[in-house]
Amino acid sequence: MATIYIDEEAGRDESTQLGSEAAPFKTLQFAYIQRPAEAQYLVRSPASDADTDAVDGKVWKPAAKSALKKAVNYYEQQKKKAAREQELTAKRLKEEEERNAVLLKAKEIKLEDDASLPAPIKIKLDEVGDHIKLRSLDDATSQGTRVRVVGRVHRERKQKDVLFVTLRDGYGFMQVVISGKLAKTYEALTLTRETSMEIYGEMRQVPAGARAPLDRELHADFYKIPDHWKAAGGDEAITNRVTADTDRSTLLNLRHLTLRGEGASSVMLVRDAVEYAFNQAFRELRIRKVSPPALVQTQVEGGATLFQLGYYGADAYLTQSSQLYLETCLPSMGDVYCIEKSFRAEKSLTRRHLSEFTHVEAELDFITFEDLLVNIEHMMCRVLEIVMADPTTAAYIKTLNPDFTLPERPFMRMKYSDAIEWLQEHEILNEEGQPHTFGDDIAEAAERRMTDEIKRPIFLTHFPAEIKAFYMQRDKDDPRVTESVDCLMPGVGEIVGGSMRLDDNDALMAAFKREGLDAATYYWYTDQRK
Repeated sequence: MATIYIDEEAGRDESTQLGSEAAPFKTLQFAYIQRPAEAQYLVRSPASDADTDAVDGKVWKPAAKSALKKAVNYYEQQKKKAAREQELTAKRLKEEEERNAVLLKAKEIKLEDDASLPAPIKIKLDEVGDHIKLRSLDDATSQGTRVRVVGRVHRERKQKDVLFVTLRDGYGFMQVVISGKLAKTYEALTLTRETSMEIYGEMRQVPAGARAPLDRELHADFYKIPDHWKAAGGDEAITNRVTADTDRSTLLNLRHLTLRGEGASSVMLVRDAVEYAFNQAFRELRIRKVSPPALVQTQVEGGATLFQLGYYGADAYLTQSSQLYLETCLPSMGDVYCIEKSFRAEKSLTRRHLSEFTHVEAELDFITFEDLLVNIEHMMCRVLEIVMADPTTAAYIKTLNPDFTLPERPFMRMKYSDAIEWLQEHEILNEEGQPHTFGDDIAEAAERRMTDEIKRPIFLTHFPAEIKAFYMQRDKDDPRVTESVDCLMPGVGEIVGGSMRLDDNDALMAAFKREGLDAATYYWYTDQRK
């Protein structure tokens, strides 16, 4: 039996320490774990005034009984914990051995398509029709159509000897039931999400009380998973890389993966439907589609937000807006529109500022300001009618925004000056914390609050010329303001901006001069006024 030394200041709790007077431990608990049940434990701590025999200000004393008791209890707890960990490790190793044995045996199972079964028909996962029959639960003699589907594993769960897979192909989802020999293959036992599968089987009704997409499920009789179709597992699995608590910046870097989620993919599908609806609505009005350039040499929305790049020795910019280019098509094509990308060099993280965005723009010939407002109202309502007429898209929208309702006509008309008065009366302050005054550029927060309280779509019109673009027409009755409009929607804010164009060449030249712009670079635009 030995004497163990503990120095509360100079000691070190490391397994390499000997516990000798020259190499003491730091704490009694650690010392007891390393050297349990020794003859004596001596502790050295800072000396008190009564310690007249102290050496270097410290003395060695036997460990207090209470401290030693705590050390013994802690040791017993750690011993039990270590024993439990050993048991768990042994259990895990045994389970791993058993699983490896099962996997090894599973590799021997080979699947073959049963040639005696009807030839399958290939369908999309959302496909319906008389050519797809479901086996009835009430008729044991009925037969469901044998189909072949291809998709990616969206979800999977094991229940006893049955594997349930939700397959996704971008068009819809389908529940697949894999049982018997098919659920015991190596591929089935190691299945990971996003793995691609080709599955053959019979379409059946869903059992009473169960739920599945389109109230049907595919009972597999054969499937194929080529090696290069298998999705990564472990740390590289999508379920580990994209999780609910993953920070926003990481999710943005993994956008290519987050787009596979139901929320993000629903947004993309709705975007597709909305763009299709715009094309249809414009075509109904005989407004023709054109594709203006993305590389330009002029600004439309202000030089501070231009992305500049070299263009064969000259300066060029990514387009901020295609509206001026659209005007050049009016004389030969009539009313025109485009759905193109626009670019704004605005370094911001708000939802209203994007460096790149899809821009729907139209230019109409020979119209009045009233015609412009009527056209915007018609387009907004018609596009939404088309979108919501499709049950699939409508379901996506209701999931994304359960409170969404179609806007009611007519939209409210409100002049900018009336909006300033409304904001003053309701004590809604500007961004400087002051009451709004004529000439203020009404901020988004104030616009949204006003729109949400009024609870109607609003055409906010006749903005002061000083806060609008140089090409906007002045109002003949009040030259201080322009024939301009922002369409404000409850719960969203501004969704459309528009205006009449200056049609007088002298007025346009004066506007260039006022804004400090070189009219010569806009020759292709000013030629429209000559």
